Amino acid sequence: MYEMKISEGGRVVIPAPIRRSLDLNEGDTVVWDILNGEVHLSTRKKQLEKARALFQKSTPPGTQPQLVQDFLNERRSETERDESA
Repeated sequence: MYEMKISEGGRVVIPAPIRRSLDLNEGDTVVWDILNGEVHLSTRKKQLEKARALFQKSTPPGTQPQLVQDFLNERRSETERDESA
């Protein structure tokens, strides 16, 4: 468990062990979720992997509907735009 102080503007520094564990680097995009009154931090890449796994579970083996592929392509484009901004 790590403690962090909130600085001016609501900024927090993610401790180095957490950054290393999540393979976070300067400029990376992170996703914050509030679940049951707790804050959860993950990477955009991890969120995309979760979405991909969820969709793949709901499709017959060996198939991937065009809708799912379109969604994944859109998310990749969004990630690339966010990372280049």
